[in-house]
Parts: sequence; C-alpha cells; structure tokens
Amino acid sequence: MTSSATRPLAIARIDARQPGSQAAIDELRRKLAPEGNVVSEAGRRKTIEVFGEPLSPVEVVERICDDVRQRGLEAVLEYTAKLDGAELTADTFRVSADDLAAAHRAADPDFLAMIRRIRERLMRFQTAILHKDVRVEIEGGGSLRQRYLPLNRAGLCVPGGAAAYPSTVLMTAIPAQAAGVPELAVVAPPTKFGSYNTDLLATCHELGVTEVYRMGGAQAVAALAYGCQGVPKVDKIVGPGNLFVALAKRRVFGEVGIDSIAGPSEVIVVADASTPPAFTAADLIAQAEHSPGSAVLLTWHEPLIEAVVAELEKQLATLSRSDLTRQSLESFGALITVRDRDHAAALCDELATEHLHLACEDPEAMLAQVRCAGAVFLGPHSPVPVGDYSAGPSHVLPTGATARFANGLSSNDFLRSNSVIAFTAETLAEQGDDIVRLAKVEGLTGHARTVTIRRE
Repeated sequence: MTSSATRPLAIARIDARQPGSQAAIDELRRKLAPEGNVVSEAGRRKTIEVFGEPLSPVEVVERICDDVRQRGLEAVLEYTAKLDGAELTADTFRVSADDLAAAHRAADPDFLAMIRRIRERLMRFQTAILHKDVRVEIEGGGSLRQRYLPLNRAGLCVPGGAAAYPSTVLMTAIPAQAAGVPELAVVAPPTKFGSYNTDLLATCHELGVTEVYRMGGAQAVAALAYGCQGVPKVDKIVGPGNLFVALAKRRVFGEVGIDSIAGPSEVIVVADASTPPAFTAADLIAQAEHSPGSAVLLTWHEPLIEAVVAELEKQLATLSRSDLTRQSLESFGALITVRDRDHAAALCDELATEHLHLACEDPEAMLAQVRCAGAVFLGPHSPVPVGDYSAGPSHVLPTGATARFANGLSSNDFLRSNSVIAFTAETLAEQGDDIVRLAKVEGLTGHARTVTIRRE
C-alpha cells in the first residue's frame, strides 16, 4: 500500500472556465462552513461514552450549555474530567498568581522580549483605529453626540488541543486592552498546549492578564456566558476554537456578545506568472498545516498549477506535520484556473475567505476589485503569518464565507456606543411640529404630548 508521504498529492483541481465548475466551487464552500453536523468516529465514540447516546455536535453543545447554566462550576468540572481527562477542583481550575509568575520566570528571556515587541506593534495599530467620540452642534442650540465606552469584562478563548497559541493571547487581549476593557478572563483547555503551557501563561503574565482558567470547549464558553462559582459572567466572548467552541458561542449569543462563529482556517492565494511557485506552495501549506485548514490557489497562468504541485510535494517532505498538512490539502484545498484577473476577483468575493493573499502583479489594482475578505495581504513579501503573529491587526478573522458581512476582531469590538441628545428650548420649538405630526401619524399621541406640554 502506498503511504501518504510517497503517493502523489491528490489536491482538487477546478477549471472555473468550464461549464459545470460552479458545483465544485459550491462544494468547496460547504466544506468550510461550521454546520455542526459532522463528527469523527472517535468523537462519536466519546459522545456515547460521556452522554450515553450518539448525539450530534449541536446536541452535545446544547446539553453542556444548559447543564452549566443550571449547575454552574460543578458541571464545568464534570465535563472537564470526562472530556479532557483533567481532575480539577474549585481551588485548582483557576491558574494561580504564583503559577503565572513562575511561568514568567521560567520563560526564555528572548521569548519575553519578542512578546514585548509584538505587543508594541499591535497596540500602536489597535489604538490608532479606535473609534473616537463625535459631537455635532445643532444650529439654534444643543448638541448631538456619539460616545464610545469600553466593555466591562471580556472572555478570551485560546485553543490548546494540538499546539500552543500564545499568539492568540496577544491577538485577543491587546485589542481589548487598547479599548480599555478593565477585566479580561482567558480560558484554555487543561493540556500541555493550553493552560499548562509555560509560554502561554508567561504571555498572559507579561500582558497583565491575571484571570486564566483551566477549561476549554463548550463548558468554558458556557461558564463565561452564564457565570459560575469563581467566574463572573462576561459581556463578550471572543477568540478561536474547535467546532464545539464555535457552536457554543452561537448557542450563548444574546446572553453575551460574540465575535464570530468560526470554522477551519483558510486562505486564497491569487497568483500569476510573476509569483514564484515556491512562495505560493509555502503560503498554501501555512494554512493547511492547521489541519483542518483550507488552501486555495486562483490563477489565470496555467503553467503555475503544475509548478506549485511540484513545490508542494517538495516542501511537504520537510514538514513536521506533513501527513496532517497533506490531508488538509486533499480534503479542503483546491487549485483553480480562472479566465483572468476579473474572474479571480469575482471568485474572491464569492468565497469571501478569511485570508486573501494577492500575490500577483499590481496587487493594489486587484484590491480595488475585491470587497469580501477577513484580511488581505498584498505582494510577495506579505505572507499570511505576518498577520498571524506580528503586524498589528488581529488574527481572529471571519471564516466560511462570513467575510461577506463579518469583520476581523479589533479594538472597536470591545467598545459599546450610545447617542447623547441635548436640545435647547429653541431647538425643540424648531423641530416640535415635525415630531408632533409624525407621532400623530403613528397614533402615538403620548409621544406628541411630550412636546406640546412643553409649549403650554
């Protein structure tokens, strides 16, 4: 039997110039949406073990969230033991201040220096884009204002199943801090890559985040949304996670705010004859290695397809996560041939990807043609990981074609706004007739009376 490392890469190839290609593109989109109905065989067995019946992921999340809402921390600890295999108590599920300080002391000084440099870059950008209060003076007296105030408390989800993500701490905590949120609560699963990871805990300590909880999955989202013993409820939950985290965020929306309901990480690379095939292959691999992760190439330069396939094979052979990356490329990847730049731009908007890398000639011109993407990277020297780790915008971005209507996380997502109206007697007199007339049209005579009574 041919191993995955030696057989040819079976990545999908779609010729979007041909009739009937739309069905293949639609299928690609469906694969990326967080529908919540697909579960692995191992996940199915675990569900039966924990719940005694083969529930769907949506049903699992509903069961967990309802249970946490009713029983609080007791339910959180039970699910943490059953799903994560971690026996924690009310005294140990929160990372202590001593543990945070110890992780900081144990961290590599060069790592901490890097965290400080990245923090400065992110803070500079996130404070620069903050909404500012607006005041409009009314002719005749009075004013209209829109003011922006930080949320009181935010919950930050940090994954920790297959890898450690101190970058997610940076990309969620710093926008919140730039907005002025006074209380931040980080949740990460009780694993060696999560809330037992030295680099992750050291990053929290370096940023001044003092609340870190050893919990993940739907039970962590529910604890943040509803509150439980030792965990005050938050105003908003942000950050990436697996399918169960995404579905739990959808479940609790309305009780709290959320950033988005995210699916697998994804990238579209738009390339042409000017793009080195090695660059393009590396850019596709960088997202596929998330596993699951989607990587799609759009090109009107046909020879690039074969050159990129050859580079993919070459580079996959050197990766530490080669098998997982290959599986992602084969399950969620595609090499798509388009007619021209206009066709590529139209497909970019249709797929509305999380990351869009315009690695073609004159990327600025193509940017003007594309509206829908979570984050756009221009030119050969702007690979997606610069946004993942260092540049300034957050790497928490909309996936699954939701960039048609959703934004990437930013400091402004941690603000709430309200309007402030201050009329003088003169301004009320000037607008009063319009207010009274419209109120009477709607049959709301009590509304009209609030104006007329001030004239009497």
